[in-house]
Amino acid sequence: MVRETAGSLTRPMIQARKSEGFEWAESSFEKFFLENYHRVVAVLFRLLGDRGRAEEVANDVFWKLHCQRSTLSPDGNVAGWLYRAATNRGIDLLRAAARRKEYEQEAGRTMLETDALANPLEKVLRAEQRARVRVVLGSLKPAQAQILILRHSGFSYNELSEILSVKRNSVGTMLIRAEAEFQKRYLERYGKEQES
Repeated sequence: MVRETAGSLTRPMIQARKSEGFEWAESSFEKFFLENYHRVVAVLFRLLGDRGRAEEVANDVFWKLHCQRSTLSPDGNVAGWLYRAATNRGIDLLRAAARRKEYEQEAGRTMLETDALANPLEKVLRAEQRARVRVVLGSLKPAQAQILILRHSGFSYNELSEILSVKRNSVGTMLIRAEAEFQKRYLERYGKEQES
């Protein structure tokens, strides 16, 4: 069914796009949207289990498709691109949610374990250590402080690359430099015996 819908719409859209310099003809795009929107939402709902989120992702993917120009080949499978983009985005969201849940659970376990074992003196010392870390972070260049905070908050290299608008293969180097600078400034300020 997807192929029939895609095939019947692809040729008129291609012609409109060729004649308008790779722009969508509004009537062609509207027809394509109406014929595919509910099915895309249904696929995403099945994947995400949340209708509102499924509709949000579908809208984002259709908007991205509408804005496409030369990145889609004129004789390409537009419906195929649409469903691949929608499911890829849905899978990315599931992965991010799983990572976030894992980080939150680990943070909760760590907090429970440390609170159960900590006496008042240990709590004061931990609070002092956190204050020192904040002082040193405040003395770093903003980009170095950002990457350290984000990485230690559980963001992956891919997420850091996207957030900081840098190439993914630069993230590791940036982290190493930021960590070295943090350690240097921490030692200068608080001395070796305070390092943790």
